[in-house]
Amino acid sequence: MKLLKAKSGLTGALTVPADKSISHRSIMFGAISQGKTTVHNFLRAEDCMSTIAVFKALGVDICDDGKEIIIEGKGFDHLQAPQNILDAGNSGTTMRLVLGILAGQSFHSKIAGDASLNRRPMERVMGPLRTMGGSLQGKDGSEYPPIEVEGSELSAITYEMPIASAQVKSAILFAALQAKGTTTIFEKEKSRNHTEEMIKQFGGEITVDDKTITVAGGQQLIGQEVTVPGDISSAAFYLVAASLIPNSNLQLNHVGINPTRTGILDVLKEMGADIQQVALDKQNQAADLLIKTADLKATEISGEIIPRLIDELPIIALAATQAEGTTVIRDAQELKVKETNRIDATAQELNKLGAKIETTEDGMIIHGPTPLHGGSVESHGDHRIGMMLQIAALLTKDPVELNNPEAINISYPNFFTDLYSLIEA
Repeated sequence: MKLLKAKSGLTGALTVPADKSISHRSIMFGAISQGKTTVHNFLRAEDCMSTIAVFKALGVDICDDGKEIIIEGKGFDHLQAPQNILDAGNSGTTMRLVLGILAGQSFHSKIAGDASLNRRPMERVMGPLRTMGGSLQGKDGSEYPPIEVEGSELSAITYEMPIASAQVKSAILFAALQAKGTTTIFEKEKSRNHTEEMIKQFGGEITVDDKTITVAGGQQLIGQEVTVPGDISSAAFYLVAASLIPNSNLQLNHVGINPTRTGILDVLKEMGADIQQVALDKQNQAADLLIKTADLKATEISGEIIPRLIDELPIIALAATQAEGTTVIRDAQELKVKETNRIDATAQELNKLGAKIETTEDGMIIHGPTPLHGGSVESHGDHRIGMMLQIAALLTKDPVELNNPEAINISYPNFFTDLYSLIEA
């Protein structure tokens, strides 16, 4: 596919797709709660539709009328044994979080994904769930899907997170809600906290004291109305594009600004980006973002901010190729176990276009500014790599061809249409 070119700056206003993390969790919490949950502004992308399909297979009544998702929850105790293997598609969030729910059930289940997901490690989730009494087994005794789960009675644990991972933490929290006793989790670094926030939203009790999280088992959650804000991970591509392309003046409407997710804003502002937040919606942790073209400078990214922007690092790497100086990214080894090895994929594909990026064990060294040129690039089946490369193509004079662009549908089916509207505005 020949990628879009920018004739001038990005101008106009856009509402980005709904937050993927919150969309996933809205279905999960609705399914394990008592009563009706109504979800407004749900993200109907492939990953989130996989979550709906999994819970339908577990016997949950879920209706999508095109405007809202309505979930008739009956609590943890009324999930049903699936008739077939549960299919998580390409969604690591679906698989890892659902394992925490399945571990405490009274039935046997098996969950798998597509070829890409079935190569992603699951021991980081299965290990703590086994400590709680769960029975989980990967393919041929490995840590890779398909994962067989023999539901069992769970007991609370005290668990020190070896890595900063919202997915692992969330799986443990879903299991803890079913376990006997009170579970305590010590985070290595703070990661996105949507699960903790939604436990409260659905009437549960959870204590968060800095990096210590405590939750009691046996709680009954109650169905709620959920309005999903725009996904800052999707907004990130426009934030960088408008910062880099001359004469850009862009507004992104109602974007989620949960503090555990806004590392991208902090880093871009540190690099000199011109970004303002207006129309603050405190209840839904959202705001409109105004972005104008700016000259960017290099920065260093490491430590506790990494979990707050882990999914945005490929597009940040692109921004760094156009920034003055050398940008260093450290402590990002988690990128190696995403949809692809995003450290290698980001460097490999941007270097094809003229960037100067060196990979390290836990990150990248990016030399800038470097002019980018045309070429043929590959998404590696990873939606965020594909979208990052489309933004890169806006900066080149010569055409850029992208192989496997359909990977972008995983989180943002209308990406090219939305981007074109800003180019032609």
